[in-house]
Amino acid sequence: QVQLVESGGGLVQAGGSLRLSCAASGPRFSSYAMAWFRQAPGKEREFVSAINRSGGSAAYADSVKGRFAISIDNAKNTVYLQMNSLNPGDTAVYYCAGSLYGGKTPNSYNYWGQGTQVTVSS
Repeated sequence: QVQLVESGGGLVQAGGSLRLSCAASGPRFSSYAMAWFRQAPGKEREFVSAINRSGGSAAYADSVKGRFAISIDNAKNTVYLQMNSLNPGDTAVYYCAGSLYGGKTPNSYNYWGQGTQVTVSS
């Protein structure tokens, strides 16, 4: 069973940066596409970014394009989300997800981490 553990969340002022990490383990993990989603209170879980296994192809939500960067370190089985120029609208619980096929919808992903809180103060 694939296990995903996020870390790196916290409280930051508007304009600041954070880097989230997602450490993965389990069988066939090396075949999985990885993604980040987020969910703010009272809102649905939304796509943030995804990356293919080789790291050669990445996708971003329009709301984070140019500010966030996803990367993968296959040697460490870890996916990162570098978040810059944060604003209060980025406040949410951020989840790491894994799937054999990838995509931009939560239903496309089989495995999920427990989430890490990101809070951006104005």
